[in-house]
Amino acid sequence: MTRLILASQSPARTKLLSHAGIRHEVLVSDVDEDAVQARYGVTDPHDTALLLARAKAEAVASLPEADGAIVIGCDSVFEFDGEAHGKPYTAEVARERMLRMSGSMGVLHTGHWLVDCRDTDGEETDGEDTDDDGDLTARGSGATLGSVSSAEVHFMEMSVEEIDTYIATGEPLQCAGSFTIDGYGGAFIRKVDGDPHTVVGLSISTLRALLSQANVGITELWTGGAVDPADVRAE
Repeated sequence: MTRLILASQSPARTKLLSHAGIRHEVLVSDVDEDAVQARYGVTDPHDTALLLARAKAEAVASLPEADGAIVIGCDSVFEFDGEAHGKPYTAEVARERMLRMSGSMGVLHTGHWLVDCRDTDGEETDGEDTDDDGDLTARGSGATLGSVSSAEVHFMEMSVEEIDTYIATGEPLQCAGSFTIDGYGGAFIRKVDGDPHTVVGLSISTLRALLSQANVGITELWTGGAVDPADVRAE
């Protein structure tokens, strides 16, 4: 059975995978994002998202708990007026950003990096090996690769009162760009041009493409427990 580890503590990402019926574990990386960016001097939002996703995936892949699994790391960076915006952390920063974003448009970049930690040694039999107990186990590809999914986010006009009330919920403080699409912030998004899952923080179609390059079909990870849309509407 192929194991997928999500190298992220984001509740939105693990919820997204669970709703898509994708079996996964969560193992959080201990990556200093500021230090990584300072080391490589990357300022382009697109490249920054990929760099940080790679740093998180590789940090988790180096842990003994990741042995025999496939690790996916993700990071999101919001590009607005040519600037890269990560998490605001403070109400003051979030308010300044949202006042500028009101009625405007930006691009959300989500980097994805996959590391295949499965064993590549041993004799291959139709793409599978056997473990010490004689059970079939998938043979690793040795893949380490990434991709960025980007989507344009168009915002509605927001009043100062709405912005302050939104910030008071605490939701935007830990989100790239100071907004979400799957929470209170969805009320302020007029449309998304691109994969909406990108704005949540993990593109399922991008994950599928990366898994394919590691010789894993995404259906191998399906639990059969994807959320019924009718249940979601009823919540």
